[in-house]
Amino acid sequence: MIVKRRRIEGTLEVSTAVTSGLANLHGANSSNKSLKMVSGAFYLPKDNEKKPQGEDAHFICSEEHTIGLADGVGGWAKDGVDAGEYARELMNNSVIAIHNEPKGAIDLKRVLTEAYSNTKAEGSSTACIITLTGNWVHAVNLGDSGFMVFRDKKLRYQSPVQQHKFNVPYQLGNYESSDRPASAKAKYLYSQNFDSQELKVAVEPGDIIVAGTDGLLDNMYATEIEEILKQYVTIEGVQPQQLSWTIAELALYNSLDKYAHTPFAEASRLAGKRRRGGKIDDITVIVGHIVTENQV
Repeated sequence: MIVKRRRIEGTLEVSTAVTSGLANLHGANSSNKSLKMVSGAFYLPKDNEKKPQGEDAHFICSEEHTIGLADGVGGWAKDGVDAGEYARELMNNSVIAIHNEPKGAIDLKRVLTEAYSNTKAEGSSTACIITLTGNWVHAVNLGDSGFMVFRDKKLRYQSPVQQHKFNVPYQLGNYESSDRPASAKAKYLYSQNFDSQELKVAVEPGDIIVAGTDGLLDNMYATEIEEILKQYVTIEGVQPQQLSWTIAELALYNSLDKYAHTPFAEASRLAGKRRRGGKIDDITVIVGHIVTENQV
């Protein structure tokens, strides 16, 4: 079971999110050790009585070592559309598409294309899906949601942002000018043993993936997450659920700080805007911990 928590009048409500029931995937590994990704998620929707679920959505397919998140584009609210419905339907359809993939060969572009084709709700959203196959991490990302990969509590990789212009991300949707899955960046991650055709590197036990919507990425720098990892990643191990909670709480704190130095404020200045502090938004954080198959 995956737990999703959201703040309601100062308390935390626990509800069930989507899980899958497929067999584990294994792949070749340079150390001959099968790896798995143990994940946990935390969700803080911004206060809005009309949209208590917020506009973010996410899933964790534990047995398939696959995680995903989407951020419904808030601009639809002026037209009376809840883009969160689009994001939730897109993520549910992504889980269904993952079930349709051959075992051991999840094609994330195909997953996103199928999910997009079957999503009929109004609105639009970003999308980011990440999977572990063997000792490779593969991701497809469209828009300004994204992820970071940490090794030894240091940032190793951060996915690029896709925006048409400042604060206008690439987005999937059912209108003529929306982006399509073909616009998504799909690549293998890391850079130890890469060839000229794919950017890829073997994932090591202990690596940590932090994925988030822009509610996280607009309000926290990678260096701030590194500081959290120094405190909460110990020799006793990693608790992805607790870690995602801690990261989300700091992102929330920064979002409410009118004077904080944040990625969003920095991007605003670069775009010629006058903006200080954080950006109040829904905040979704998923933490994936790469471990060997025999680790609990």
